[in-house]
Amino acid sequence: MSTGDAVWGGLILAGAAFETYALRNARQGDTLSESTRRWFRVHTKAGAIVFAVAWTGFGIWYLDHILN
Repeated sequence: MSTGDAVWGGLILAGAAFETYALRNARQGDTLSESTRRWFRVHTKAGAIVFAVAWTGFGIWYLDHILN
């Protein structure tokens, strides 16, 4: 296992652990999806458009990046 594997694995594990904690404590605004909605202000039309464009762009880029 490389250092990069350990770091990325640790970050993913920490994120999953916090998400589990957030789901169990049921406190408003703790989950990743709630935070994402707040950060991008998806309750507004502009925020929803920015999020949709960013998410779609990232998805397309990452798919191409991994497959090529």
